[in-house]
Amino acid sequence: MNLTAGTIQHLYVRREVSPYGWFLGFGREDGPEVLLPYGETGGERLEVDSEADVFLFHDDKERITATLRKPLITLGEMARLVVADFHPSFGFFLEMGIGRQLLLPLKSFPAERKNVWPQQGDELYVIMKQDKEGRMLARLAKIDDFAPLVFRAPSSWMNQWQEGWVTDVFRDGVFTLVEGGVLGFGALGYINDASMVHPLRIGQKFKARVTQVREDGRVSLSIRASKEAGRVEDADRILAFLRERPGGAMPYSDQTSAEDIQRRFQLSKSAFKRALGKLMKEGLITQKGNWTHLKSAEDEAGDSSVSATGESE
Repeated sequence: MNLTAGTIQHLYVRREVSPYGWFLGFGREDGPEVLLPYGETGGERLEVDSEADVFLFHDDKERITATLRKPLITLGEMARLVVADFHPSFGFFLEMGIGRQLLLPLKSFPAERKNVWPQQGDELYVIMKQDKEGRMLARLAKIDDFAPLVFRAPSSWMNQWQEGWVTDVFRDGVFTLVEGGVLGFGALGYINDASMVHPLRIGQKFKARVTQVREDGRVSLSIRASKEAGRVEDADRILAFLRERPGGAMPYSDQTSAEDIQRRFQLSKSAFKRALGKLMKEGLITQKGNWTHLKSAEDEAGDSSVSATGESE
């Protein structure tokens, strides 16, 4: 048997050596030993010839060490861990419950898309593995890792708002794990870029509406409200933007490119056009060329022009 980092082992307490701690092994006499430092017992005292379940890890000097603290993840297991810190040369350090952190290497993330990298406080689904020297490392969980754990989303989820976490990012959207609650571990989902109000990053928690429950039990999600509710919300946002603009006008219309609309309003072009249509129908705005104007602002400008010429209405 081996003293393997990342595992919980049932060991015998062979002897106590002050001022270090207790030395433990698989048997009472023969075989490798590991130190359980006094500082890793949480104040508990062990008796020689007793037994203890300990978690093994490498200390700051790369020595295999034992602790009585209970880890949030062990070798080969999956867990959702909080991002505690970041180092630009190494990667993200995840809190694992033993007073030390687990490294998730920087190469796990697309170098050209730093906007999707996690931030401190985000939660990542990872699996613990080892590097070539036997030290603990994390890797991002993939779809195949979730497959034996997730459940098929119920049809009752349709049009409901659910919470979840982003697990991976692709060119046209993000994969997610939707919170299962009392139902279990969770269900797999996907959010298309067009269904986002703003880009989502790996590890970010979100709340989204289920737009489809697929035959395979996965769900399609949208950060946006339904079209009708979304039209009202988007229209209010555009109206507020116009009211803050000089002269109540903006250089955006239904002729503006989808890229410019997405960049400025975080809306798809179709959603933007629906919102403009609502405002025009209500008589709140008008369009001239590539510009959109508040109707009240345009009317006031017209009144001022009439007064300046000395003409009555």
